[in-house]
Amino acid sequence: MDEPILNRVSNSSLITINLEDLRIEGIRFFFDLKNIMENGVIIRENKIREFIKEHDWTQYSNQFVAVGCSTEVILPSWAKLLIATSLKHFAKKVVIGNLEQLETVLFERVISELDCTEYQNKPIVIKGCSDQTIPDSAYGFLINKLQGYAKKISYGEACSSVPLWSSNK
Repeated sequence: MDEPILNRVSNSSLITINLEDLRIEGIRFFFDLKNIMENGVIIRENKIREFIKEHDWTQYSNQFVAVGCSTEVILPSWAKLLIATSLKHFAKKVVIGNLEQLETVLFERVISELDCTEYQNKPIVIKGCSDQTIPDSAYGFLINKLQGYAKKISYGEACSSVPLWSSNK
């Protein structure tokens, strides 16, 4: 009589964490200062203040917004700050930078608030091959957080993971 094939992965105490599951839902938007510059290279205070008065800021309601410039020009810091202050009352979160920096800030918040007690002394696999909107820094935040709880941390898939850290307890 043949014995049934056992799935050792599904029967183990191994816990898989997928950062996609921790990603905060919501619209991300990059507010590109390039679009309000004169000739694509000049930004004047009076013009930006005029833009701020006339612009419909409600379109960013409940969005996560990164404020930056996609062209390589030297911008005064106040330009980004003026836009950020105008967005503050509408957007869920405003970050000076690009969309990856915005994602980094959002993941840092979620991971810092993560209750890791269920991972105490357990082997953890951080799922690899995730959505490309997850910045590398998010993996770093998660590993740092889990090191205070997990027995072992690996990266990849349960059937073929790369060991990253072990508590050696």
